[in-house]
Amino acid sequence: MRRPDAPRPEIIGDDSGPTKPFPLRMGGQVVQGFGRGSKELGIPTANLPVDTAPWIASADSGVYFGWSSIQLPPDHPSLSPSGPEISSTTFPTTVPYPSAAVQVPPAKQKEGWRIYPMVMSIGFNPFYGNTVRSAEVHVMHGFGRDFYGCEMRVVVLGYIRPEYDYESLGKLVEDIGCDIEVTGRSLGRERWGNREAGVDGWLWGEEEEGRGESVL
Repeated sequence: MRRPDAPRPEIIGDDSGPTKPFPLRMGGQVVQGFGRGSKELGIPTANLPVDTAPWIASADSGVYFGWSSIQLPPDHPSLSPSGPEISSTTFPTTVPYPSAAVQVPPAKQKEGWRIYPMVMSIGFNPFYGNTVRSAEVHVMHGFGRDFYGCEMRVVVLGYIRPEYDYESLGKLVEDIGCDIEVTGRSLGRERWGNREAGVDGWLWGEEEEGRGESVL
């Protein structure tokens, strides 16, 4: 699908919070991807195995948003109060990155769990002509080091747009910047970062029952 010229929505969903089928959940260990996010786009991504959630096989290809959690190792610079502040993109964004209304309990923080907003692409990425479907998560946070092999969980709360076939790398980067700003505005509302929106113990490693098809 070619990128349309029409203006993009600046925010997704109502202030009342996500609606069905969201929230959707998936997770697993971060694996090595194509290596293009950081090198070519300046927008690092974490790759998750696409067979870790039953819903993903029938999910529309495109860009989604929500919350991500990562269990970082004890020596990771992001866990240090004096760790480096590193921008997660090579271009400025005008929308501040939101914080979840629910905080990780202190005991789980000591285990390395942290929550960040995220944008996730599901599909084949037509610009690069991928032949394998992937789930790539851009965590909206600056990291001083990668976290391959770490446990990562995501709660998907909404759908931003379909995946497009871009005429240039610049247009792709431009749209990713827009996706990040849309995510910031959308998640910045109170009911998009509370327990009803899926920000709960599952994100920091506490298994919970009764989640139906949206469970990992």
